[in-house]
Amino acid sequence: MFNYTVRRLLITLPVLLGVTFLNFIIIYLAPGDPVDLYANPDVSEADKIARREALGLNDPLLLQYFKWLGRMLTGDLGHSFSSFQPVSHMIAERLGATLLLMGAALFIAYLIAIPLGILSAVKQYSWLDYVASTGSFLGVSVPNFFLGLGVIYIFGVTLGVLPTGGMNTIGQETDWLDTLKHLILPALTLGTSIAGGMMRYVRSSVLEVFNQDYLRTARAKGLPEWKVINKHTLKNALIPIITIAGMDIPLLIGGAVVTETIFQWSGMGQLTIQSILSRDYPALMGINLVAAITVLLSNLWADLMYAFVDPRIKYN
Repeated sequence: MFNYTVRRLLITLPVLLGVTFLNFIIIYLAPGDPVDLYANPDVSEADKIARREALGLNDPLLLQYFKWLGRMLTGDLGHSFSSFQPVSHMIAERLGATLLLMGAALFIAYLIAIPLGILSAVKQYSWLDYVASTGSFLGVSVPNFFLGLGVIYIFGVTLGVLPTGGMNTIGQETDWLDTLKHLILPALTLGTSIAGGMMRYVRSSVLEVFNQDYLRTARAKGLPEWKVINKHTLKNALIPIITIAGMDIPLLIGGAVVTETIFQWSGMGQLTIQSILSRDYPALMGINLVAAITVLLSNLWADLMYAFVDPRIKYN
């Protein structure tokens, strides 16, 4: 297992290098010039050229990339074009908020999806199955921005029971209960699409295991149905579920960009939108680097979990 993990980590290095290179090309070829955004309208063209030279934007594209790569290998992600702060500090300030939101969204999604998926499979073709399946399709189909605006209108505007934006109430001392109230709506919005997809996979995986001969044998031995489901069914249905769980991380990262913007959640998603609008190349590269590392590590976690839930899988 250790050797396999080391090999996988070594394989991810060229993948990560390729991802950063493609991101760099796409970001720098996007229309717009950061110097035009930050410069005073009265600034002369010579001053703009000097500013571009100071930022290194006049260098050939490959040279700019290798300069960024060299700094990145030393832990320096550069300085923001807009705020002039170190990009690493900007990301560190926002990363905790995004991890909190993603963790809460995953918790809500799996708390809903796994029990409903199991019940839907156990009660196949019942009214519960039809209701749960319809709910899962709606969860996958409704866009985050539409659902976010909907829950803001219902719970924030109409009922007035939950705050509609931010991480804390302005003018009030920060405490965990206030943060929790602000977290509910964005986490519910972000977790709904994850829950819808996960429920379908749980249902399908459990139904596939239900048709195996060893479950019929377990029932024939007189084991209670709850024990057949908990001890034999779920463990053998976990591998497809783990695969989808590893794929949920990229979905969460993408969904966080929209959700954090709607709810004014001060995390990486909101920073991404701000960096795109301001053509802040160093900030965008730092954000993409963190996202790429997170996705690669989540895929490695999923592979390692296979061997944990299924002893038949061996990594030599």
